[in-house]
Amino acid sequence: MHAIMVEFGLPYEFPDEVEEAAAQIPEEITKEEIAKRRDMRKVTTFTIDPHDAKDFDDAISYEKLENGNYEIGVHIADVSHYLPTKGILQDEAYKRATSVYLVDRTIPMLPEVLSNNLCSLRPNEDKRCFSAVFEMDEKGNVKKEWFGRTVIHSNHRFTYEQAQEVIETGKGTLSEEIVTLDKMAKAMRSRRMKKGGFDFSTEEVKFQLDDNGKPVGVYLKVMKDSNQLIEDFMLLANTKVAEFIGKKQKPKTFVYRIHDEPDSEKVMKLRDFAGRFGYKLPMPREGEVGKMITKLLKDTKDKPEEEVIKIMAIRSMAKAEYSTDNIGHYGLGFPHYSHFTSPIRRYPDVMVHRLLQQYLDGKPSVKSEEYEIKCKHSSIQEKTAAEAERASIKYKQVEFLLSRVGENFQGMISGLSNNGIYVELDGNKCEGRVSIEAMKGDHYSFDEDSYEMIGRRTGQVLSLGDRVDVKVIGADLIKRHLDFELVEVH
Repeated sequence: MHAIMVEFGLPYEFPDEVEEAAAQIPEEITKEEIAKRRDMRKVTTFTIDPHDAKDFDDAISYEKLENGNYEIGVHIADVSHYLPTKGILQDEAYKRATSVYLVDRTIPMLPEVLSNNLCSLRPNEDKRCFSAVFEMDEKGNVKKEWFGRTVIHSNHRFTYEQAQEVIETGKGTLSEEIVTLDKMAKAMRSRRMKKGGFDFSTEEVKFQLDDNGKPVGVYLKVMKDSNQLIEDFMLLANTKVAEFIGKKQKPKTFVYRIHDEPDSEKVMKLRDFAGRFGYKLPMPREGEVGKMITKLLKDTKDKPEEEVIKIMAIRSMAKAEYSTDNIGHYGLGFPHYSHFTSPIRRYPDVMVHRLLQQYLDGKPSVKSEEYEIKCKHSSIQEKTAAEAERASIKYKQVEFLLSRVGENFQGMISGLSNNGIYVELDGNKCEGRVSIEAMKGDHYSFDEDSYEMIGRRTGQVLSLGDRVDVKVIGADLIKRHLDFELVEVH
């Protein structure tokens, strides 16, 4: 893990002076400051997070109104209050630009006194927030909106599992609130999908580690209703904040999360690939690609080929990034989209909070050039973080299979090249390579045009998504590489 941190230039710890600066920040919220904020401490408020979360940067508040609508608040830790615009704390946060989540450790953007204490929306504590408050009907349609600084008091902390149980049973703490919010979230999600947004939620690999950090188990995290409830309300806040600035006649400089349209050549490859599974897709027309991909993902739901088609669809997409030039977010189907909801772990969200407050205060637009440089830096740091996280997962997967060399596993072909095929194992998503030499029983060659591996003697054709049995014949921790041998093709 230390080698991965060195490889990707990740810091081991905060400089002493940064820790000292964070420790000097006062915790008390004075009466004078509360008077400057919208006081929402008496409104029912709660958080829903992973069971092992150490920082809570978002909370939801719920209040039923006399007109039958609901006032729903999306409350985000007011990091910009604690983070000066100049000085060593600001410089360090900007330099890191994002928290990095390796398998066995978190490399935070902010010192712990901020991320896990001052900014964390812990239950039964008054906290400063930057909030997006909406009046909504029971179908999740927004009737009114308000943005600004607040002070809140979280009444309860739910884990995703606890909230899921409330959704499934309709019973438990704050059951009316959670069940109502779940219905609203599902209605918002349904509208988003109809407009051409994609559901790219894939299975996440999680490890059970022993006291020494060794992986003793691998499991897949599945997105359930409780996860999606939070995600949908975060998407709502992110979208409405971006619209609030971007829809004005003279939009001011802002930080957007943008996602370009797919490359037409890659979309054609996706169309051909889906055809191998019997899905006949029309020739993609301009403006129709989103609906085509959405329908394909819907048609493959819960089918054996679902994951591999989803992977190919993701590969056809451009990468999302930060920019002051708003071209919209293609994957989500939003013409205006920003990142407002995670300033504890993302620097662009801090920029969004600062700019939003400036504009709420009636101040003029800032120069876009300065913020475009910051956006590019944040995009680069985010990409580095994602690569480091993938490397740490790969390392732990190799470590997990180190003691299982010689064992057979079932899996799916996830990639092909001149050198062999790549197989992802069922249940743990460990991926390894079957070299051409380890493909017993025939001499195989790779056809680049058809993206298939063809056996010269038997005519056996291997392609993406095919089911195979493999044997683990090597596990190299240094290279983070697994070698398999082909045992059987299903």
